[in-house]
Amino acid sequence: MGFARTRSVTLVGVDGVVVEVQADLEPGVTTFTLVGLPDKTLVESRERVRAAVVNSGEEWPQRRLTVGLSPATVPKTGSGFDLPIAAAVLAAAGVLDPRAIEDLVMVGELGLDGRLRPVRGVLPAVMAAAAAGCTRVVVPAVAACEAELVPGVTVHGVLSLRHLLALLRGEPVPAEERAVADIGLGPDPLAVAGALFAGPAPAGAEPADLADVAGQDRARRALEVCAAGGHHLFLLGSPGAGKTMLAERLPGILPPLDGPASLEVSAVHSIAGTLRPDLPLVTTPPFCAPHHSATMPAIVGGGNGMPRPGAVSLAHRGVLFMDESPEFSGRVLDALRQPLESGTVTVARSGGMVCFPARFLLVMAANPCPCGRFSGRGLDCTCSSLMRHKYLSRLSGPLMDRIDVRVTVDAVSRAELLAPEGAGERSAVVAGRVRAARERAGRRLAETGWSVNAEVPGRELRTRWAVAPDALDRAARDMERGLLTARGLDRVLRVAWTIADLRGHDRPSRADVDAALELRTGIVRGDPPADAGSGEGGP
Repeated sequence: MGFARTRSVTLVGVDGVVVEVQADLEPGVTTFTLVGLPDKTLVESRERVRAAVVNSGEEWPQRRLTVGLSPATVPKTGSGFDLPIAAAVLAAAGVLDPRAIEDLVMVGELGLDGRLRPVRGVLPAVMAAAAAGCTRVVVPAVAACEAELVPGVTVHGVLSLRHLLALLRGEPVPAEERAVADIGLGPDPLAVAGALFAGPAPAGAEPADLADVAGQDRARRALEVCAAGGHHLFLLGSPGAGKTMLAERLPGILPPLDGPASLEVSAVHSIAGTLRPDLPLVTTPPFCAPHHSATMPAIVGGGNGMPRPGAVSLAHRGVLFMDESPEFSGRVLDALRQPLESGTVTVARSGGMVCFPARFLLVMAANPCPCGRFSGRGLDCTCSSLMRHKYLSRLSGPLMDRIDVRVTVDAVSRAELLAPEGAGERSAVVAGRVRAARERAGRRLAETGWSVNAEVPGRELRTRWAVAPDALDRAARDMERGLLTARGLDRVLRVAWTIADLRGHDRPSRADVDAALELRTGIVRGDPPADAGSGEGGP
Protein backbone atom coordinates (compact mmCIF):
# COMPACT_ATOMS: atom_id res chain seq x y z
CA MET A 1 0.00 0.00 0.00
CA GLY A 2 1.11 3.55 -0.65
CA PHE A 3 -0.29 7.04 -0.44
CA ALA A 4 1.01 10.44 -1.62
CA ARG A 5 -0.34 13.88 -2.28
CA THR A 6 0.63 17.05 -4.10
CA ARG A 7 -1.23 20.11 -5.38
CA SER A 8 -2.37 21.70 -8.60
CA VAL A 9 -4.82 24.41 -9.68
CA THR A 10 -8.08 24.35 -11.63
CA LEU A 11 -9.45 27.51 -13.22
CA VAL A 12 -13.02 28.75 -12.95
CA GLY A 13 -13.09 31.73 -15.28
CA VAL A 14 -10.06 33.83 -14.34
CA ASP A 15 -10.09 32.59 -10.75
CA GLY A 16 -8.06 29.59 -9.65
CA VAL A 17 -8.84 26.98 -7.03
CA VAL A 18 -6.00 25.02 -5.44
CA VAL A 19 -6.67 21.29 -5.77
CA GLU A 20 -5.08 18.52 -3.74
CA VAL A 21 -4.07 15.61 -5.97
CA GLN A 22 -4.07 12.35 -3.99
CA ALA A 23 -2.82 8.96 -5.18
CA ASP A 24 -3.59 5.72 -3.34
CA LEU A 25 -2.22 2.24 -4.21
CA GLU A 26 -3.95 -0.87 -2.90
CA PRO A 27 -3.50 -4.60 -3.58
CA GLY A 28 -5.83 -5.93 -6.24
CA VAL A 29 -6.48 -6.02 -9.96
CA THR A 30 -4.51 -3.38 -11.85
CA THR A 31 -6.88 -0.45 -12.44
CA PHE A 32 -6.64 3.33 -12.68
CA THR A 33 -9.62 5.24 -11.28
CA LEU A 34 -9.83 9.03 -11.44
CA VAL A 35 -12.40 10.77 -9.23
CA GLY A 36 -13.25 14.39 -8.38
CA LEU A 37 -15.39 15.77 -11.25
CA PRO A 38 -12.81 15.54 -14.06
CA ASP A 39 -13.75 16.68 -17.57
CA LYS A 40 -13.09 14.60 -20.70
CA THR A 41 -9.59 16.05 -21.22
CA LEU A 42 -8.68 15.18 -17.65
CA VAL A 43 -10.13 11.66 -17.91
CA GLU A 44 -7.84 11.05 -20.89
CA SER A 45 -4.86 11.91 -18.69
CA ARG A 46 -4.87 8.31 -17.45
CA GLU A 47 -3.42 7.14 -20.75
CA ARG A 48 -1.04 10.08 -21.11
CA VAL A 49 0.34 9.68 -17.60
CA ARG A 50 0.82 5.91 -17.90
CA ALA A 51 2.68 6.21 -21.20
CA ALA A 52 4.78 9.16 -19.95
CA VAL A 53 5.88 7.26 -16.83
CA VAL A 54 6.87 4.14 -18.78
CA ASN A 55 8.67 6.11 -21.52
CA SER A 56 10.56 8.03 -18.84
CA GLY A 57 12.21 4.82 -17.68
CA GLU A 58 10.03 4.22 -14.61
CA GLU A 59 7.87 1.20 -13.81
CA TRP A 60 4.11 1.63 -13.71
CA PRO A 61 2.69 0.19 -10.45
CA GLN A 62 0.72 -3.01 -11.11
CA ARG A 63 -1.82 -2.46 -8.39
CA ARG A 64 -5.20 -0.87 -7.86
CA LEU A 65 -4.67 2.88 -8.28
CA THR A 66 -7.11 5.59 -7.26
CA VAL A 67 -6.39 9.26 -7.91
CA GLY A 68 -8.62 11.76 -6.15
CA LEU A 69 -8.93 15.48 -6.87
CA SER A 70 -10.09 17.44 -3.83
CA PRO A 71 -12.33 19.38 -3.28
CA ALA A 72 -14.56 16.95 -5.15
CA THR A 73 -17.37 19.51 -5.60
CA VAL A 74 -15.33 21.79 -7.89
CA PRO A 75 -15.21 20.80 -11.60
CA LYS A 76 -11.65 20.06 -12.81
CA THR A 77 -10.74 20.92 -16.38
CA GLY A 78 -7.75 20.76 -18.70
CA SER A 79 -4.62 18.72 -19.16
CA GLY A 80 -2.58 20.65 -16.60
CA PHE A 81 -3.16 17.91 -14.02
CA ASP A 82 -0.97 15.40 -15.89
CA LEU A 83 2.26 16.33 -14.11
CA PRO A 84 0.90 16.35 -10.53
CA ILE A 85 -0.90 13.05 -11.13
CA ALA A 86 2.29 11.42 -12.41
CA ALA A 87 4.30 12.76 -9.46
CA ALA A 88 1.71 11.60 -6.92
CA VAL A 89 1.52 8.11 -8.46
CA LEU A 90 5.31 7.68 -8.44
CA ALA A 91 5.51 8.95 -4.86
CA ALA A 92 2.80 6.52 -3.78
CA ALA A 93 4.77 3.71 -5.49
CA GLY A 94 7.92 4.64 -3.54
CA VAL A 95 9.85 6.01 -6.50
CA LEU A 96 9.83 9.49 -4.91
CA ASP A 97 9.80 10.65 -1.33
CA PRO A 98 6.17 11.71 -0.70
CA ARG A 99 7.38 14.59 1.48
CA ALA A 100 9.27 16.08 -1.49
CA ILE A 101 6.09 16.89 -3.40
CA GLU A 102 3.62 17.80 -0.64
CA ASP A 103 4.41 21.52 -0.67
CA LEU A 104 4.67 21.80 -4.45
CA VAL A 105 2.03 23.11 -6.85
CA MET A 106 2.39 21.52 -10.29
CA VAL A 107 0.84 22.47 -13.62
CA GLY A 108 1.67 20.89 -16.97
CA GLU A 109 0.58 18.50 -19.71
CA LEU A 110 2.62 15.36 -20.39
CA GLY A 111 3.32 14.02 -23.85
CA LEU A 112 3.45 10.27 -24.34
CA ASP A 113 7.25 10.49 -24.36
CA GLY A 114 7.33 12.26 -21.01
CA ARG A 115 8.03 15.74 -22.38
CA LEU A 116 6.21 18.59 -20.65
CA ARG A 117 3.97 20.73 -22.81
CA PRO A 118 2.58 24.23 -22.04
CA VAL A 119 -1.03 24.73 -21.00
CA ARG A 120 -3.33 27.72 -20.92
CA GLY A 121 -3.80 29.74 -17.75
CA VAL A 122 -0.41 29.33 -16.08
CA LEU A 123 -0.37 32.93 -14.83
CA PRO A 124 -3.79 32.90 -13.09
CA ALA A 125 -3.00 29.42 -11.75
CA VAL A 126 0.21 30.65 -10.09
CA MET A 127 -1.62 33.76 -8.83
CA ALA A 128 -4.19 31.49 -7.17
CA ALA A 129 -1.44 29.35 -5.67
CA ALA A 130 0.29 32.41 -4.23
CA ALA A 131 -3.01 33.68 -2.79
CA ALA A 132 -3.45 30.30 -1.05
CA GLY A 133 -0.04 30.63 0.60
CA CYS A 134 1.90 28.29 -1.70
CA THR A 135 5.50 29.34 -2.36
CA ARG A 136 6.87 26.72 -4.82
CA VAL A 137 5.42 25.87 -8.20
CA VAL A 138 6.51 23.59 -11.05
CA VAL A 139 5.50 24.59 -14.56
CA PRO A 140 6.61 23.81 -18.13
CA ALA A 141 9.87 25.57 -18.93
CA VAL A 142 8.25 27.55 -21.76
CA ALA A 143 5.81 29.08 -19.25
CA ALA A 144 8.35 29.81 -16.50
CA CYS A 145 8.70 33.48 -17.49
CA GLU A 146 4.94 33.85 -17.26
CA ALA A 147 4.83 32.21 -13.82
CA GLU A 148 7.70 34.35 -12.51
CA LEU A 149 5.56 37.47 -12.89
CA VAL A 150 3.86 36.53 -9.61
CA PRO A 151 5.89 37.87 -6.65
CA GLY A 152 6.76 35.72 -3.66
CA VAL A 153 6.74 32.42 -5.57
CA THR A 154 9.73 30.21 -6.44
CA VAL A 155 9.24 28.85 -9.95
CA HIS A 156 10.82 25.63 -11.24
CA GLY A 157 10.62 25.34 -15.03
CA VAL A 158 11.05 21.74 -16.18
CA LEU A 159 11.22 20.18 -19.63
CA SER A 160 10.04 16.65 -18.94
CA LEU A 161 9.04 14.16 -16.29
CA ARG A 162 12.63 12.88 -16.24
CA HIS A 163 13.79 16.42 -15.57
CA LEU A 164 11.39 16.75 -12.62
CA LEU A 165 12.40 13.39 -11.14
CA ALA A 166 16.06 14.37 -11.30
CA LEU A 167 15.37 17.64 -9.49
CA LEU A 168 13.32 15.96 -6.76
CA ARG A 169 15.92 13.23 -6.22
CA GLY A 170 18.79 15.69 -6.19
CA GLU A 171 20.36 14.04 -9.22
CA PRO A 172 22.03 15.70 -12.23
CA VAL A 173 19.68 16.73 -15.00
CA PRO A 174 19.78 14.07 -17.77
CA ALA A 175 22.09 14.94 -20.65
CA GLU A 176 19.18 14.69 -23.07
CA GLU A 177 17.28 17.43 -21.23
CA ARG A 178 20.35 19.67 -21.05
CA ALA A 179 20.81 19.28 -24.81
CA VAL A 180 17.20 20.27 -25.48
CA ALA A 181 17.57 23.28 -23.20
CA ASP A 182 20.66 24.47 -25.04
CA ILE A 183 19.45 24.21 -28.66
CA GLY A 184 18.25 27.35 -30.43
CA LEU A 185 16.79 29.12 -27.44
CA GLY A 186 18.16 32.62 -28.04
CA PRO A 187 18.63 34.84 -25.02
CA ASP A 188 16.09 32.98 -22.87
CA PRO A 189 16.66 29.24 -22.30
CA LEU A 190 13.07 28.88 -21.08
CA ALA A 191 11.59 29.66 -24.49
CA VAL A 192 11.55 26.01 -25.64
CA ALA A 193 8.71 25.24 -28.03
CA GLY A 194 7.49 28.83 -27.96
CA ALA A 195 5.82 28.31 -31.32
CA LEU A 196 3.19 26.16 -29.61
CA PHE A 197 1.46 29.39 -28.57
CA ALA A 198 1.94 31.32 -31.80
CA GLY A 199 -1.23 33.34 -31.33
CA PRO A 200 -1.62 37.09 -31.87
CA ALA A 201 0.17 39.20 -29.30
CA PRO A 202 -2.23 41.28 -27.20
CA ALA A 203 0.46 43.87 -26.72
CA GLY A 204 4.06 44.60 -27.42
CA ALA A 205 3.92 45.86 -31.00
CA GLU A 206 4.44 49.56 -31.63
CA PRO A 207 0.97 51.14 -32.05
CA ALA A 208 0.11 53.05 -35.21
CA ASP A 209 0.56 56.82 -34.95
CA LEU A 210 -2.32 59.27 -35.02
CA ALA A 211 -0.27 61.53 -37.32
CA ASP A 212 -0.99 59.06 -40.13
CA VAL A 213 -4.64 60.20 -40.20
CA ALA A 214 -5.26 62.99 -42.72
CA GLY A 215 -7.67 65.68 -41.60
CA GLN A 216 -10.59 64.58 -39.38
CA ASP A 217 -9.97 67.22 -36.72
CA ARG A 218 -13.37 66.71 -35.09
CA ALA A 219 -12.97 62.94 -34.95
CA ARG A 220 -9.44 63.28 -33.55
CA ARG A 221 -10.75 65.52 -30.75
CA ALA A 222 -13.48 62.99 -30.01
CA LEU A 223 -10.84 60.26 -29.85
CA GLU A 224 -8.87 62.31 -27.33
CA VAL A 225 -11.95 62.86 -25.16
CA CYS A 226 -12.78 59.14 -25.19
CA ALA A 227 -9.22 58.19 -24.26
CA ALA A 228 -9.10 60.70 -21.41
CA GLY A 229 -12.42 59.70 -19.85
CA GLY A 230 -12.89 56.09 -20.93
CA HIS A 231 -15.98 56.92 -23.00
CA HIS A 232 -17.48 54.74 -25.73
CA LEU A 233 -17.41 56.04 -29.31
CA PHE A 234 -19.56 55.71 -32.43
CA LEU A 235 -18.11 56.69 -35.81
CA LEU A 236 -20.45 57.22 -38.75
CA GLY A 237 -19.04 57.84 -42.21
CA SER A 238 -18.55 56.63 -45.75
CA PRO A 239 -16.06 53.88 -46.64
CA GLY A 240 -12.48 55.14 -46.81
CA ALA A 241 -13.08 58.19 -44.61
CA GLY A 242 -10.71 56.92 -41.92
CA LYS A 243 -12.93 55.27 -39.29
CA THR A 244 -10.76 52.15 -38.98
CA MET A 245 -7.54 54.19 -38.95
CA LEU A 246 -8.86 56.27 -36.08
CA ALA A 247 -9.95 53.25 -34.06
CA GLU A 248 -6.64 51.44 -34.56
CA ARG A 249 -4.75 54.46 -33.21
CA LEU A 250 -6.80 54.79 -30.06
CA PRO A 251 -4.65 52.34 -28.01
CA GLY A 252 -1.61 54.49 -28.83
CA ILE A 253 -2.98 57.47 -26.88
CA LEU A 254 -4.25 55.46 -23.90
CA PRO A 255 -2.02 55.37 -20.79
CA PRO A 256 0.02 52.18 -20.34
CA LEU A 257 -1.34 49.60 -17.92
CA ASP A 258 -0.16 49.76 -14.32
CA GLY A 259 1.07 46.71 -12.40
CA PRO A 260 -2.27 45.23 -11.17
CA ALA A 261 -3.99 45.95 -14.48
CA SER A 262 -1.13 44.30 -16.41
CA LEU A 263 -1.43 41.11 -14.37
CA GLU A 264 -5.23 41.17 -14.72
CA VAL A 265 -5.10 41.54 -18.51
CA SER A 266 -2.25 39.04 -18.86
CA ALA A 267 -4.25 36.47 -16.88
CA VAL A 268 -7.19 36.76 -19.30
CA HIS A 269 -4.93 36.33 -22.32
CA SER A 270 -3.16 33.42 -20.63
CA ILE A 271 -6.48 31.60 -20.27
CA ALA A 272 -7.35 32.36 -23.89
CA GLY A 273 -3.96 31.03 -25.06
CA THR A 274 -2.98 34.27 -26.82
CA LEU A 275 -0.16 35.21 -24.46
CA ARG A 276 3.22 34.99 -26.17
CA PRO A 277 6.05 33.29 -24.23
CA ASP A 278 8.45 36.09 -25.10
CA LEU A 279 5.93 38.75 -23.97
CA PRO A 280 4.32 37.22 -20.87
CA LEU A 281 3.22 40.57 -19.42
CA VAL A 282 0.75 42.79 -21.29
CA THR A 283 1.76 46.38 -20.55
CA THR A 284 -0.15 48.28 -23.26
CA PRO A 285 -3.94 48.38 -23.71
CA PRO A 286 -5.05 45.48 -25.94
CA PHE A 287 -6.95 46.03 -29.18
CA CYS A 288 -9.53 43.48 -30.28
CA ALA A 289 -11.39 43.77 -33.60
CA PRO A 290 -13.69 40.76 -34.22
CA HIS A 291 -15.23 40.16 -37.65
CA HIS A 292 -18.91 41.00 -38.01
CA SER A 293 -19.69 37.30 -38.51
CA ALA A 294 -18.49 36.47 -34.97
CA THR A 295 -20.86 34.37 -32.89
CA MET A 296 -22.18 35.08 -29.42
CA PRO A 297 -19.59 32.84 -27.64
CA ALA A 298 -16.80 34.50 -29.63
CA ILE A 299 -17.87 37.95 -28.46
CA VAL A 300 -19.08 37.49 -24.87
CA GLY A 301 -17.43 34.15 -24.04
CA GLY A 302 -18.58 30.57 -23.85
CA GLY A 303 -17.90 27.34 -25.69
CA ASN A 304 -18.30 23.69 -24.81
CA GLY A 305 -17.94 22.74 -21.16
CA MET A 306 -16.44 25.44 -18.96
CA PRO A 307 -16.83 28.85 -20.68
CA ARG A 308 -13.78 30.67 -22.00
CA PRO A 309 -13.25 34.43 -22.46
CA GLY A 310 -14.59 36.16 -25.55
CA ALA A 311 -13.67 39.37 -27.33
CA VAL A 312 -15.15 41.61 -24.62
CA SER A 313 -12.74 40.07 -22.10
CA LEU A 314 -9.76 39.99 -24.47
CA ALA A 315 -10.32 43.74 -24.85
CA HIS A 316 -10.37 44.26 -21.05
CA ARG A 317 -8.58 47.52 -20.14
CA GLY A 318 -8.23 48.20 -23.86
CA VAL A 319 -10.31 48.80 -26.99
CA LEU A 320 -13.01 46.64 -28.57
CA PHE A 321 -13.51 47.78 -32.18
CA MET A 322 -16.62 46.65 -34.03
CA ASP A 323 -16.25 47.70 -37.66
CA GLU A 324 -19.36 47.52 -39.85
CA SER A 325 -21.33 47.34 -36.60
CA PRO A 326 -24.82 47.13 -38.24
CA GLU A 327 -23.68 43.88 -39.89
CA PHE A 328 -23.25 42.16 -36.50
CA SER A 329 -26.06 39.97 -35.22
CA GLY A 330 -28.64 41.92 -33.25
CA ARG A 331 -28.38 39.40 -30.40
CA VAL A 332 -24.61 39.85 -30.28
CA LEU A 333 -24.87 43.65 -30.21
CA ASP A 334 -27.48 43.67 -27.46
CA ALA A 335 -25.36 41.25 -25.43
CA LEU A 336 -22.87 44.11 -25.03
CA ARG A 337 -25.31 46.14 -22.95
CA GLN A 338 -24.64 44.33 -19.66
CA PRO A 339 -20.80 44.44 -19.77
CA LEU A 340 -20.91 48.08 -20.90
CA GLU A 341 -22.67 48.94 -17.64
CA SER A 342 -21.02 46.56 -15.15
CA GLY A 343 -17.53 46.01 -16.56
CA THR A 344 -17.95 42.24 -16.22
CA VAL A 345 -19.67 39.50 -18.20
CA THR A 346 -21.27 36.45 -16.59
CA VAL A 347 -21.55 33.37 -18.79
CA ALA A 348 -23.65 30.39 -17.74
CA ARG A 349 -23.20 27.06 -19.50
CA SER A 350 -23.84 23.41 -18.68
CA GLY A 351 -20.23 23.10 -17.53
CA GLY A 352 -20.59 25.93 -15.03
CA MET A 353 -21.06 29.65 -14.59
CA VAL A 354 -18.08 32.01 -14.67
CA CYS A 355 -17.53 35.74 -14.51
CA PHE A 356 -14.91 37.39 -16.74
CA PRO A 357 -13.67 41.00 -16.52
CA ALA A 358 -14.87 43.14 -19.42
CA ARG A 359 -14.13 46.81 -18.76
CA PHE A 360 -13.29 47.93 -22.28
CA LEU A 361 -13.61 51.05 -24.41
CA LEU A 362 -16.09 50.28 -27.20
CA VAL A 363 -15.65 51.83 -30.64
CA MET A 364 -18.36 51.11 -33.20
CA ALA A 365 -18.09 52.16 -36.83
CA ALA A 366 -20.83 52.18 -39.46
CA ASN A 367 -21.51 53.35 -42.98
CA PRO A 368 -24.41 55.80 -43.37
CA CYS A 369 -26.36 53.37 -45.58
CA PRO A 370 -26.07 49.87 -47.10
CA CYS A 371 -24.24 51.12 -50.20
CA GLY A 372 -22.04 53.41 -48.09
CA ARG A 373 -22.25 56.41 -50.41
CA PHE A 374 -24.80 58.54 -48.55
CA SER A 375 -22.33 61.23 -47.49
CA GLY A 376 -21.56 64.72 -48.70
CA ARG A 377 -24.14 65.42 -51.35
CA GLY A 378 -25.12 61.77 -51.51
CA LEU A 379 -25.63 61.98 -55.27
CA ASP A 380 -24.29 58.46 -55.91
CA CYS A 381 -26.34 56.76 -53.17
CA THR A 382 -28.87 54.22 -54.45
CA CYS A 383 -30.55 53.65 -51.06
CA SER A 384 -33.96 54.99 -50.18
CA SER A 385 -34.56 56.88 -46.94
CA LEU A 386 -36.37 53.80 -45.58
CA MET A 387 -33.39 51.59 -46.41
CA ARG A 388 -31.02 53.99 -44.67
CA HIS A 389 -33.20 54.19 -41.58
CA LYS A 390 -33.65 50.40 -41.47
CA TYR A 391 -29.91 49.85 -41.83
CA LEU A 392 -28.93 52.10 -38.91
CA SER A 393 -31.86 50.84 -36.84
CA ARG A 394 -30.02 47.53 -36.50
CA LEU A 395 -28.18 49.33 -33.71
CA SER A 396 -30.82 49.26 -31.00
CA GLY A 397 -31.78 52.31 -28.98
CA PRO A 398 -30.75 50.80 -25.60
CA LEU A 399 -27.30 50.01 -27.00
CA MET A 400 -26.80 53.45 -28.54
CA ASP A 401 -28.00 55.04 -25.30
CA ARG A 402 -24.81 53.66 -23.72
CA ILE A 403 -22.52 55.31 -26.28
CA ASP A 404 -21.18 58.59 -24.92
CA VAL A 405 -19.65 60.16 -28.06
CA ARG A 406 -20.99 60.05 -31.63
CA VAL A 407 -19.11 61.59 -34.50
CA THR A 408 -19.64 61.88 -38.24
CA VAL A 409 -16.43 61.14 -40.14
CA ASP A 410 -16.61 63.10 -43.40
CA ALA A 411 -14.65 62.15 -46.49
CA VAL A 412 -11.14 63.58 -46.57
CA SER A 413 -10.62 66.47 -48.94
CA ARG A 414 -7.82 66.52 -51.51
CA ALA A 415 -6.06 69.35 -49.66
CA GLU A 416 -6.08 67.37 -46.40
CA LEU A 417 -4.89 64.21 -48.10
CA LEU A 418 -1.99 65.98 -49.82
CA ALA A 419 -1.01 68.03 -46.78
CA PRO A 420 2.71 67.83 -45.90
CA GLU A 421 3.86 65.21 -43.44
CA GLY A 422 3.55 66.32 -39.83
CA ALA A 423 0.36 68.35 -40.35
CA GLY A 424 -1.42 66.26 -37.72
CA GLU A 425 -0.40 65.80 -34.08
CA ARG A 426 1.50 62.65 -33.21
CA SER A 427 0.08 60.13 -30.79
CA ALA A 428 2.76 60.96 -28.19
CA VAL A 429 1.58 64.59 -28.01
CA VAL A 430 -2.08 63.63 -27.63
CA ALA A 431 -1.18 60.91 -25.13
CA GLY A 432 0.51 63.53 -22.97
CA ARG A 433 -2.71 65.54 -22.73
CA VAL A 434 -4.69 62.37 -22.06
CA ARG A 435 -2.32 61.40 -19.27
CA ALA A 436 -2.55 64.87 -17.69
CA ALA A 437 -6.37 64.78 -17.83
CA ARG A 438 -6.46 61.33 -16.25
CA GLU A 439 -4.13 62.46 -13.48
CA ARG A 440 -6.42 65.41 -12.80
CA ALA A 441 -9.45 63.12 -12.66
CA GLY A 442 -7.50 60.64 -10.52
CA ARG A 443 -6.83 63.27 -7.87
CA ARG A 444 -10.52 64.18 -7.80
CA LEU A 445 -11.65 60.54 -7.66
CA ALA A 446 -9.01 59.43 -5.16
CA GLU A 447 -10.33 57.04 -2.51
CA THR A 448 -13.62 56.55 -4.38
CA GLY A 449 -12.73 53.35 -6.25
CA TRP A 450 -13.29 54.95 -9.69
CA SER A 451 -10.40 55.67 -12.00
CA VAL A 452 -11.98 57.50 -14.99
CA ASN A 453 -14.98 59.75 -15.44
CA ALA A 454 -16.92 57.12 -17.40
CA GLU A 455 -17.13 54.97 -14.25
CA VAL A 456 -18.63 57.64 -11.96
CA PRO A 457 -22.36 57.05 -11.20
CA GLY A 458 -24.74 59.71 -12.38
CA ARG A 459 -26.04 60.43 -8.89
CA GLU A 460 -22.55 61.43 -7.76
CA LEU A 461 -22.20 63.75 -10.76
CA ARG A 462 -25.49 65.46 -9.96
CA THR A 463 -24.83 65.86 -6.22
CA ARG A 464 -21.23 65.48 -5.11
CA TRP A 465 -19.69 67.10 -8.20
CA ALA A 466 -22.56 69.23 -9.46
CA VAL A 467 -22.00 71.69 -12.30
CA ALA A 468 -23.30 75.26 -12.30
CA PRO A 469 -27.12 75.32 -12.74
CA ASP A 470 -27.04 77.52 -15.85
CA ALA A 471 -24.58 75.10 -17.49
CA LEU A 472 -27.41 72.59 -18.03
CA ASP A 473 -29.87 74.93 -19.79
CA ARG A 474 -29.37 73.39 -23.23
CA ALA A 475 -29.42 69.85 -21.82
CA ALA A 476 -32.71 70.59 -20.03
CA ARG A 477 -34.27 71.78 -23.29
CA ASP A 478 -33.11 68.62 -25.07
CA MET A 479 -34.66 66.46 -22.35
CA GLU A 480 -37.98 68.31 -22.74
CA ARG A 481 -37.85 67.69 -26.52
CA GLY A 482 -37.14 63.98 -25.99
CA LEU A 483 -33.67 64.17 -27.49
CA LEU A 484 -31.99 63.19 -24.22
CA THR A 485 -32.83 60.50 -21.68
CA ALA A 486 -31.93 60.45 -17.99
CA ARG A 487 -29.10 58.02 -18.72
CA GLY A 488 -28.06 60.28 -21.58
CA LEU A 489 -27.84 63.28 -19.25
CA ASP A 490 -25.56 61.34 -16.90
CA ARG A 491 -23.28 60.46 -19.78
CA VAL A 492 -23.23 64.08 -20.98
CA LEU A 493 -22.07 65.10 -17.50
CA ARG A 494 -19.32 62.49 -17.58
CA VAL A 495 -18.06 63.73 -20.94
CA ALA A 496 -18.30 67.32 -19.71
CA TRP A 497 -16.03 66.51 -16.77
CA THR A 498 -13.54 64.90 -19.17
CA ILE A 499 -13.56 67.99 -21.39
CA ALA A 500 -13.04 70.14 -18.29
CA ASP A 501 -10.09 67.96 -17.25
CA LEU A 502 -8.54 68.35 -20.70
CA ARG A 503 -9.02 72.13 -20.57
CA GLY A 504 -7.76 72.40 -16.98
CA HIS A 505 -11.06 73.62 -15.50
CA ASP A 506 -11.96 73.00 -11.84
CA ARG A 507 -15.49 72.05 -12.88
CA PRO A 508 -17.38 71.96 -16.18
CA SER A 509 -18.44 75.32 -17.54
CA ARG A 510 -21.43 75.92 -19.77
CA ALA A 511 -19.15 75.64 -22.80
CA ASP A 512 -17.86 72.27 -21.54
CA VAL A 513 -21.39 70.90 -21.10
CA ASP A 514 -22.49 72.23 -24.49
CA ALA A 515 -19.46 70.61 -26.13
CA ALA A 516 -20.29 67.30 -24.44
CA LEU A 517 -23.92 67.64 -25.51
CA GLU A 518 -22.89 68.25 -29.10
CA LEU A 519 -20.68 65.16 -29.07
CA ARG A 520 -23.66 63.09 -27.92
CA THR A 521 -26.76 64.53 -29.61
CA GLY A 522 -25.46 66.74 -32.44
CA ILE A 523 -27.37 66.18 -35.69
CA VAL A 524 -24.93 64.74 -38.21
CA ARG A 525 -25.29 64.16 -41.91
CA GLY A 526 -26.47 60.68 -42.73
CA ASP A 527 -28.71 60.38 -39.67
CA PRO A 528 -32.37 59.49 -40.28
CA PRO A 529 -34.65 62.49 -39.67
CA ALA A 530 -36.17 62.99 -36.25
CA ASP A 531 -39.68 62.34 -37.51
CA ALA A 532 -38.54 58.92 -38.76
CA GLY A 533 -37.98 57.72 -35.21
CA SER A 534 -34.38 58.67 -34.50
CA GLY A 535 -33.73 60.44 -31.26
CA GLU A 536 -31.72 59.72 -28.16
CA GLY A 537 -31.71 55.99 -28.87
CA GLY A 538 -30.70 56.08 -32.54
CA PRO A 539 -27.37 56.73 -34.16
